[in-house]
Amino acid sequence: MTPDPAPPGPEFELGLVWLRRDLRLHDHAALHHALSRCRRVQLAFVFDTDILQPLLDQGIRGDRRVTFIHASLLELDARLRRLGGALWVEHASAAAALPALARRLGAQAVFTNRDYEPSAQRRDACVAGELAGAGIEFLAFDDQVMLPPPALRTGQGRPYGVFTPYRNAWLARLRASGGAELDERSCPLEPGRLLAVPEGLARLPEPAQLGFAAPAPLPQGVEPGSRGARRAWEAFQARLHDYAASRDFPAREATSGLSVHLRFGTLSVRELGRHAWQAVQQGSEGAASWLSELVWRDFYAQVLFHHPQVAQGRSFRPAYDRIEWEQAPERLRAWCEGRTGYPLVDAAMRELLDSGRMHNRLRMVVASFLCKDLGLDWRLGEAHFARWLLDFDLASNNGGWQWASSSGCDAQPWFRIFNPVEQSRRFDPDGHYIRRWVPELAALDASSIHAPWLAGPAQLRAAGVRLGEDYALPVVDHAQARQRTLQRYAVVRDDAQQAARRPGAEAPPRRPGPGSQGGLY
Repeated sequence: MTPDPAPPGPEFELGLVWLRRDLRLHDHAALHHALSRCRRVQLAFVFDTDILQPLLDQGIRGDRRVTFIHASLLELDARLRRLGGALWVEHASAAAALPALARRLGAQAVFTNRDYEPSAQRRDACVAGELAGAGIEFLAFDDQVMLPPPALRTGQGRPYGVFTPYRNAWLARLRASGGAELDERSCPLEPGRLLAVPEGLARLPEPAQLGFAAPAPLPQGVEPGSRGARRAWEAFQARLHDYAASRDFPAREATSGLSVHLRFGTLSVRELGRHAWQAVQQGSEGAASWLSELVWRDFYAQVLFHHPQVAQGRSFRPAYDRIEWEQAPERLRAWCEGRTGYPLVDAAMRELLDSGRMHNRLRMVVASFLCKDLGLDWRLGEAHFARWLLDFDLASNNGGWQWASSSGCDAQPWFRIFNPVEQSRRFDPDGHYIRRWVPELAALDASSIHAPWLAGPAQLRAAGVRLGEDYALPVVDHAQARQRTLQRYAVVRDDAQQAARRPGAEAPPRRPGPGSQGGLY
């Protein structure tokens, strides 16, 4: 009797796993493949000076994102050390440091998860070239999104530019595969699989060693690392089924709060998608609505992947680059600092500065206000969000701002302009959210707090509010600003109408989407 052949041995003696936006040890595509193909693995992270130095050059000495990353890495390193290994951390230009580390360790292959941002793709191409010159393989996998950007095309073979057909194709593919794309990538990390801790390997550099002398504290309720992600995810599961009815009200704890964990990969998006998909099969409307928000995240990733020019300050719809924006630095400062005189706008902007967070409904409100009330270039708002958002993601941030300014794919129609007072009355009816972040208006009743300039003098005196002193007068009149916006956008009106009539054009959605993964915030 001939014995069964022995299973093939590992393909590589040592694989280097390069962590970037995937700071976890579970359901991790690159780590899964490294453990499948290597006898031993070493995990590494690079505090990339090509990313950090521009922040320091702007005089930024405290950044919540650095705080979140550092704390998440400390947790990850502690777990690796319990297994007999350690996280190797460099502080240098990743394009140079990663190949040098692979050579130093004698790795035969580098495993990593793809990043679809243009600068990241250029960096990875440089790293791959350096590694190839040293005879080291560079292997990249899809992990950041549920379906990778090239996965779906229209019937004409083009990338999708409208969300609803994209979502329909996304759901059809998931149904056809039985959800296989969301299957877990198991990572059986066991003692002996990790490279032994090199003698003298230092612990992680402190933020001060990275140049951030004053680490910015994380907002209350945001716990970094995989343990924090797990707690947030378990808490949200209890309110998932109510999500569709509650998600638009910023005073409620209704959204998942998971966007920062998806941004830095302390939680697997496949795990979230699997759970939501299973709940959808059981008829949960809340899960269906939330899954749609996760698909928005995939959608914007594929827009950026196929149209990298949008990351260079160009509109997805080129005609919209002809719009002449106002030059009003004082209005911009008022918007950035939360003193526009519109309470809901100011509350949202103050929360952003204080915590790095902003509810998705409010992201739409303040973005529309900047572009269509103040008449300011959407790129100014995009840059402000990029500086302050804890969960900043290039694809979703750019997509959301272009949606609000009507210059992007599947965008808010140019003639649809949010009324900030009506949005306030509808989504913060009792003024609870406003009172939290604009305390000088706290004594106003629910009928007056949304537009204090309409309150009577006696009412203002009773509430201790002096408009123009305690709280700003409105920087613009919304009705007048709306008319100016309609005139400003007239330069693109004909182009928009012609595009809609173009043969083969995608049908618009039945109703505008949220413009970003709103349920995650």
